[in-house]
Amino acid sequence: MMAWVSLVLAGIFEMFGVNAINTYLKNKTRANIIKLIAFFVASFLLLSFAMKSLPMSTAYAIWTGIGASGGAVLGIIIYGEPRNIKRLFFISLILISAIGLKIIS
Repeated sequence: MMAWVSLVLAGIFEMFGVNAINTYLKNKTRANIIKLIAFFVASFLLLSFAMKSLPMSTAYAIWTGIGASGGAVLGIIIYGEPRNIKRLFFISLILISAIGLKIIS
């Protein structure tokens, strides 16, 4: 169970790391680069912990799924990126796939 919690947290940190890239590109301060590095370091450490007991293929798929869909959702919420039914449908497919991998693991 702890591996799954770590994996979800790793995906969340990945999502925040991607957001931190965007923040850094808009405002290149030392604080923003430190946040960017911290988010990705935390993400990779938690992913590596999760991979000690979860198959690499499952862990990586879920980690990237959370990061990708979370990044897209943050883009919609924070940056006003397009929110249309097709985009939301495909984001939900990524999340459903991650849940399916958890169920069959």
